[in-house]
Amino acid sequence: QVQLVESGGGLVQPGGSLRLSCAASGTNIGPDTMAWYRQAPGKQRELAASISRVGVTITLKSVKDRITISRDNAKNTVYLQMNDLKPEDTAVYSCHIEDSDYWGQGTQVSVSS
Repeated sequence: QVQLVESGGGLVQPGGSLRLSCAASGTNIGPDTMAWYRQAPGKQRELAASISRVGVTITLKSVKDRITISRDNAKNTVYLQMNDLKPEDTAVYSCHIEDSDYWGQGTQVSVSS
């Protein structure tokens, strides 16, 4: 059974940082493109960042200077480092194996003073 478990979300003040983790089990994510999506209240889900099996990354243009996706295949884990967080980054962040039906349950990120 494939599971993706996110962690690291929470409430942070504007300008703060968070590091999200997505730990996979039941599958080896090494060959997969992994992605973080986010969905803000009242908005459609959007791709925040993705990383291919060889480390090529794609990042949402509006957050490109503040968000970094990375992976540790030995730990079967994907990370999303978010810096200089803004209120508009408030969303549920979910981990996904691209081109599959596998999603994590999501972790809430709230940016507020």
